[in-house]
Amino acid sequence: MAFEITSPGLATTVQDQGRSGYYNVGIPQSGSMDQYSAEIGNALVGNTPKEAVLECTYLGPVLVTDHDAVVAVTGAPVEVKVNGETRPQWTRLLLKAGDELSFGVIQGGTRYYIAVRGGIDVPEVLGSRSTYLLGAIGGFQGRKLQTGDVVPVGSPCTTADELPDVDSVPEAFRPAFAKEQSVRIVLGLYDHRLTDAGLKSLLTGEWKVTPVADRMGLRYSGPGVEWKEREQPFGAGSDPSNIVDAGYAVGSIQIPGGTQPIILHRDAVSGGGYAMVATVISADMDLVARAAPGTATRFIAISQDEALVARKELVELKTKAWEALRASR
Repeated sequence: MAFEITSPGLATTVQDQGRSGYYNVGIPQSGSMDQYSAEIGNALVGNTPKEAVLECTYLGPVLVTDHDAVVAVTGAPVEVKVNGETRPQWTRLLLKAGDELSFGVIQGGTRYYIAVRGGIDVPEVLGSRSTYLLGAIGGFQGRKLQTGDVVPVGSPCTTADELPDVDSVPEAFRPAFAKEQSVRIVLGLYDHRLTDAGLKSLLTGEWKVTPVADRMGLRYSGPGVEWKEREQPFGAGSDPSNIVDAGYAVGSIQIPGGTQPIILHRDAVSGGGYAMVATVISADMDLVARAAPGTATRFIAISQDEALVARKELVELKTKAWEALRASR
C-alpha cells in the first residue's frame, strides 16, 4: 500500500516521536512539532503512538491511495477533502483505492497531520523515521515530499474489526489554536545577564510570532530586553547576548542583541554562542508549535517543580484521550 503524491504542498515531511540519544553529537530529536496532535491521529486509526505520520505545513499535499486506507487528519484547522468533497477533521476517514485526499486553506496554526493505519513505512535512521531536513536524514530520502513520490504505508498492527468504536476525537481532547498564548518558562541559565528592566520586559511584555519560524525555531518580535554591560570573555562575541559556546536545551530562548527572542524547537542545533535566558517547559512545546505568525505570546516564569507537575498533567491528558479513543478495543 502506498500514497502517490500528485502535489507536495509547501513542506510535507514524515515525522514520528523523534530520535533521542544523539543531541550530544549535534543531531536533534526532530519528530512531529505538535506531538499531541500526531499521537491522537494515530489513536484514531488504530496505530501505536510511535507510528510515523505526514506533517503538513500551511499548504497541504494532494495524494492518491492505491489501496483502501484508514486515515485521520489532526492538528491545525484546515478543510479536508476526499475527491473534492469536504470531510471532518479529527475524525477517522475510510478511503477507497483511487481516492484523492486534498486540503483547503489553513484556518489557524501552522501544521496538521495525516495519520494512516499502518503508519508511513520509511526506513528508520538512528531509531526514528523522522525527517531532519538540515542533515538530510530520515523520512522520505531525507527531504520533504515532491510531486511523483510514492510513499509506502506499513502493515496495520490491528485488523479492521479491532478499530475503536469511537471514530471522532471528543471536543475536550482537541487542542486550541488561539491567537493569544501564555507560555510557561523556567528561567536560566543566563537570565542573570539581563538587567532588572530587561527581565521585567521579558516577563511582562507582549511578544508576537514573526513569519521567521520553522522547525529549528520561532522568532518573536516585541519590546526587547536590556543586557548588563560587561567585558566580554575571550571566545565570546562583542554583544552582551554572546557567550562562550554552551549546549542548548530544546525549548531554549535566546535574545540576540536584546531584540527578538528565538525559541529553539525540534530541529534546533545543540549548541552555540548565544545566552539562553530561559527554557520553555516540555509541556508547552506543542503549544509553541501551534502558534501562527502574529500570535500574541506572554512568557510566564514557573519553578522546575511546577514544570514537572505540568509534564505529569500532560501525560495524564494524553492517557485519558488515548483511553477514550481506544477503550472499545
